Amino acid sequence: MTGHRDRARHGITGAEAERPLALVFALTAAYTAVEIVAGFVTGSLALLADAGHMLADVLGLAMALGAIRFARRAATPGRTYGFYRAEVLAALANGLLLFGIAAYILLEAWARLVTPAPIDALPMAVVAAGGLAVNLVGVRLLHRSARHNLNVRGAFLEVLADLLGSLGALLAAAVIALTGWWPADPLASLVIALFVVPRAWRLLRSALDVLLESTPAHIDLARLEAAMRAVPGVTSVHDLHVWTITSGFVAMSAHVEASGRRSHEVLHDLQAVLRRDFHIEHATLQVEQPGHADDGACCAMDPRCLVVGSEPPEPRRG
Repeated sequence: MTGHRDRARHGITGAEAERPLALVFALTAAYTAVEIVAGFVTGSLALLADAGHMLADVLGLAMALGAIRFARRAATPGRTYGFYRAEVLAALANGLLLFGIAAYILLEAWARLVTPAPIDALPMAVVAAGGLAVNLVGVRLLHRSARHNLNVRGAFLEVLADLLGSLGALLAAAVIALTGWWPADPLASLVIALFVVPRAWRLLRSALDVLLESTPAHIDLARLEAAMRAVPGVTSVHDLHVWTITSGFVAMSAHVEASGRRSHEVLHDLQAVLRRDFHIEHATLQVEQPGHADDGACCAMDPRCLVVGSEPPEPRRG
């Protein structure tokens, strides 16, 4: 499928991201069990909050890995684009999961501020330091892929939140050990949650933009249309749509009126402009002759068919 070629040329494919994801998943799953036990033993909310993040990471990374493998399935007559959107759905689920975790931490932190609980600072610090090391490795492994793949970005943000959670727990443990000031624990949790919320929102909004087939943020539609109109022979562009199938796979369609040149020449030059200047390779272009709407078969979005109260012209006979 062309989508595989497009993504390999202009971004990170799911297959390229699978190995680091699998490694981070294994490391995170192993250490999550350690942190959950340690959080209950020490009574640290910051440590439990960090363990909660890591547990969400295990689920999120599992979804991301499953989505990558599912997206590799071949296209079918019923799904001509294949299963690329599985990766976007996984990113959407991870965004919602991050929101849920942040809300839980905020509520628990408030409860701890109202009703203090004893905290064993030394074991808390040891376990938080181990979590910090694991998350540093995870962030390093996923950083490159996260810039190009929305699905991996969701997993990366979860690991990044965990890294900050481990750092917060470590700092809170140090404060408690040195000063005995117990509010450091819930306050560290509050900071972590407030850091997560805006990043979860950006991930969620990006996933929704793809699902709603919004124009990609990096595409200036006016500039794109102007570039197409500048191609020799093109007299107008209409019914122009640009959308994202999944990360790194942009598709577009348009109707183009052209005269003075052969249609296949105009089509070739248009595709060259789209590929070179906008990195769009999956383009469906319909080249039309001026006056094509005279037979009443113009597209629904043709401006000549959108005059209020007007009817399409009668087909010409003979």
